[in-house]
Amino acid sequence: MPQPRLFESVNVGDIADLTKGPLTGLHLMRWSAATENWHKIHFDEKFTLEHERLPGLLINGSLKQQLLLQMLKAWASPSGWVWKMSFQFRGMNVAGETLTAWGKVKDLESGPEYGLVGFEIGIRNGVGFESTPGRAVIALPYGEGRPIPYPFQPTSADGARPKSELA
Repeated sequence: MPQPRLFESVNVGDIADLTKGPLTGLHLMRWSAATENWHKIHFDEKFTLEHERLPGLLINGSLKQQLLLQMLKAWASPSGWVWKMSFQFRGMNVAGETLTAWGKVKDLESGPEYGLVGFEIGIRNGVGFESTPGRAVIALPYGEGRPIPYPFQPTSADGARPKSELA
């Protein structure tokens, strides 16, 4: 079991990443089946190229979302919680690409029982094209503190919701 990541060990600028791929048509078909997303642009190459005139089978948005969450969860585990994540789909990724979900610590906020870590996040392909920028917030315990409470209820030092831009 990995050592718990503690708030005190995190610095602005720390990096997290997860690389998957190359993602093939078979990967996309399996993901489409698992999520019951039967739009042909994810598994029917002839339809995608000829009818929709797209550059190739599109990597599902929900798969890209999962890559971001998987990267954040792996970074925070086993003691932290991914509190929130937001992102935008700003570009297409196609079968054959290798994707890297990445995160960079941008903000740190100490609370009474745990700390909040703000991330800039995104997904880049093998040539550096950024298709899915966003932000996320992870709650981490202190070394001498209690585990993150479940259910997770974010609070700041005064017992209210956190005041920073992380929230």
